[in-house]
Amino acid sequence: MRSLVVKVTAGHDAPERCLQGLTVASVAVTTGTAVSLWLTGESVWLATPGRDLELPESPSASLLLAAVLADGKVPVCTQCAARRGIAKEGLLEGVRIAGAASFVAEVLTDDVQALVY
Repeated sequence: MRSLVVKVTAGHDAPERCLQGLTVASVAVTTGTAVSLWLTGESVWLATPGRDLELPESPSASLLLAAVLADGKVPVCTQCAARRGIAKEGLLEGVRIAGAASFVAEVLTDDVQALVY
């Protein structure tokens, strides 16, 4: 089975797009797909305690993120975190900070599908 890399670039600035990406990542995890959910831009705030995002007809961002963290990987963009003053110590358990080189390495691996939201 192919692995899936989902890059979410939006948060509270575009909540529907953000939750669509999180939904796809969480559903993929439940099917047994290896998932790497990259949080970039405003979505990095969702990787910090006490932040959430909710819309009608969708599970909350915190529930979707927890589902991915249970069996997948959740990197946060190095530059995006730094611009917002977010350090490794300020992230939810299981979330890591990683840079563009790591993202490129993941998406260029054989049998990987990358999606950007």
